[in-house]
Amino acid sequence: MPLGERAGDKSESRYCGIETEFNDDMPHVLAFNLSSGGFDFIVAPLMDPTYRPSLLQKDSLGSGVLPFAASDLVLSPAQWSSHVVGKISSWIDLDSEDETLRMDSETTLKQEIAWATHLSLQACLLPAPKGTSIANYARCVNQILQGLSNMQLWLRIPLVKPDDDCKDAKSDTLVDSWEIWNSFRVLCEHHSQLSIALDILSTLPSANSLGRWFGESVRAAIVNTDSFLTNARGYPCLSKRHQKLVTAFFNHSIQIIISGKSVHNIPKACVDSASYHDHSVADSQKHPLRPYLDYVAYLYQRMDPLPEQERFELGYRDFLQSPLQPLMDNLEAQTYETFEKDAVKYIQYQRAVCKALLDRVPDEKASSITTVLMVVGAGRGPLVRASLQAAEETGRKLKVFAVEKNPNAVVTLHSLVKLEGWEDTVTIVSSDMRYWTAPEKADILVSELLGSFGDNELSPECLDGAQRFLKQDGISIPSSYTSFLQPVTASKLYNDVKAHKDIVHFETAYVVKMHNVARLAPTQPVFTFTHPKRSNMESNLRYKKLQFMIPNDTGSALVHGFAGYFDATLYKDVHLGIEPSTATPNMFSWFAIFFPLRTPICVTPDSPLEVHFWRCCASTKVWYEWCVSSPSSSPIHNSNGRSYWVGL
Repeated sequence: MPLGERAGDKSESRYCGIETEFNDDMPHVLAFNLSSGGFDFIVAPLMDPTYRPSLLQKDSLGSGVLPFAASDLVLSPAQWSSHVVGKISSWIDLDSEDETLRMDSETTLKQEIAWATHLSLQACLLPAPKGTSIANYARCVNQILQGLSNMQLWLRIPLVKPDDDCKDAKSDTLVDSWEIWNSFRVLCEHHSQLSIALDILSTLPSANSLGRWFGESVRAAIVNTDSFLTNARGYPCLSKRHQKLVTAFFNHSIQIIISGKSVHNIPKACVDSASYHDHSVADSQKHPLRPYLDYVAYLYQRMDPLPEQERFELGYRDFLQSPLQPLMDNLEAQTYETFEKDAVKYIQYQRAVCKALLDRVPDEKASSITTVLMVVGAGRGPLVRASLQAAEETGRKLKVFAVEKNPNAVVTLHSLVKLEGWEDTVTIVSSDMRYWTAPEKADILVSELLGSFGDNELSPECLDGAQRFLKQDGISIPSSYTSFLQPVTASKLYNDVKAHKDIVHFETAYVVKMHNVARLAPTQPVFTFTHPKRSNMESNLRYKKLQFMIPNDTGSALVHGFAGYFDATLYKDVHLGIEPSTATPNMFSWFAIFFPLRTPICVTPDSPLEVHFWRCCASTKVWYEWCVSSPSSSPIHNSNGRSYWVGL
């Protein structure tokens, strides 16, 4: 049964598994661990651990029956599929110097995977590499992946990163386990069915080092009973850092698997009292690891419910979308409706218009001066409404021109004006702002033409065209905006792009609600645009070279691409944006933008990541080009806008 109910969370992390020993009696193993223990699935060895192909004479198996745990008939196909993760024999060592062991390992791995496929298991747990030499292991796994249908292979990786602050007593290696994982997945060509099961030890690396894994394809976290502490009542519990890590796993749809033997003696005096939640200690007497499951469930149930905005955005998590082309295409009613629901954005615009009106019209002239305000790109009228509410709030008189090029939205605008009785105040103009000839100059120009990367929906070009009907001392809202960039590990996004098997998708920028990503360095500003423009000679072409440093305690990391954001100054101190450190709370109109790299680049803390970004302009289109020049060079992506551009 799931760990608990949490509003909005339907992810796999609600289910907790248990690692079991080899047992011929699979129905008993399931009944004991699921019915008595309360676990949701088992990670069970498929093959008798004493089996070695080389010890058998060719005919000694008689009928050729391999020593698997049980016939496929002892459980229903649904039980095998839903409740069993196959555990590949842990003795296998495909990079052993001993040729017999190596050959035995290869034969056994293939036999076990074939059996797991026959059982329709959803996943198999591969043993951790025995050393740093992994090429043959990766070769065999890669061969298997080529013919695998839907099954996932989870490579067991211990969560180890030795450094000055954190030495794990159990670790006899001084290798960062991320390096082993990275070599393995690169050898397997970043295959989307190869994932990670992290072995959580009693000592954890630094927060930055842990953060890398949230951009990787981690499917499970195996927590050994040795990692648990004992609380005042004698029950198992985890350190504060382990608790925080497990909670982060829940938030990233990573399942917990309890492993090992019970190392806690539950006090007999507590048998009649309640455990962490509804299960009594009597339950824990039936299954020795029940108290550990209860504690994990307690951590899950203690989490805050997902906020409403997060629940709304759940379906968009790590889903790649092409950015809007609002200049080239007319938006549909559904798109307008989604954006109009973002109350926070329009509150900020209303605040900005209020301040601009108060600055332009002193109190003593409030009744005699009428401010001319133009909403360029009025859509279905939310900015018109926000501006009129600002006029009412400040007691200022307003004359509004609502300029909109989408003829369908203009129909809605006319209805809105009639419905609200704005006929004397609002003039609707059905025209592209770049080509309209205004009957008078505006005091205030208001627009919402910003994209996830600030200028990527052609706000600069549109406002250049509209600037001519702004008074010399007129105010533009927004008055400026800056794009920001940061390198990210984003294994899922990379694999989704790679699935298209072409360069075009690697040279496209995507709008995406980033979730399973690791942000590897603080953001840096890229391009800034200011309105009104100081000079007509100023170009909208831009170029920026950026240098990112990975924090020292992170260790190496793989950069799959770059996350892009923006921050806009609407007017004076009123801002709007999605740059993580200054993001406007509870605003959902924009997700981040993702610029992929065709080949991911490995970075280390001692070598800066040097990135180049260009904003290029031609008569009919605007596009970005990007590349990395250090620590290794990438091709220049999207040369001449061959794959992705925004149409003028």
